[in-house]
Amino acid sequence: MELFHNYPLFAALTAIIFAQVVKIPISLIVTREFKPDLAFSTGGMPSSHSAAVAALTTGVGIVEGVSSTMFAISCVFSVIIMFDATGVRRQAGEQAIVLNQLIKDFQLFIDGAKDWTNKKQFEKRQELKELLGHQPIEVFFGGLTGVAIAFILNALLN
Repeated sequence: MELFHNYPLFAALTAIIFAQVVKIPISLIVTREFKPDLAFSTGGMPSSHSAAVAALTTGVGIVEGVSSTMFAISCVFSVIIMFDATGVRRQAGEQAIVLNQLIKDFQLFIDGAKDWTNKKQFEKRQELKELLGHQPIEVFFGGLTGVAIAFILNALLN
């Protein structure tokens, strides 16, 4: 039961849940489409990874102090996660978009030679996941979300 008294962990988990759930109304406002599956997907506004690590680091700073070794470790960890979200993961998503378009173009090309529509579903290739990483603005707002969640929870719980 001590796990539930770990404030930095509680703040990070709360930030993840909040960031994932808030993606649904943000998407509804921006695209006018209701997409509840966004709560369980990667990518989108705000970044839940960034929210989690920012809340964790803020929580560690509140509990241990900003001059502690744990805060330093958490801070470096957070920077790496946020950098990765806008770098490698985002580029993988961009590559998935291009590859999916190539697959569609190739399928159009072979449609004349083969009866693609009669193939069983398991024989068809599935599209690659394109929404992997984040725009820098999504990471920024994810980080702000995490910091805000940590401070709000600290005020409510103390």
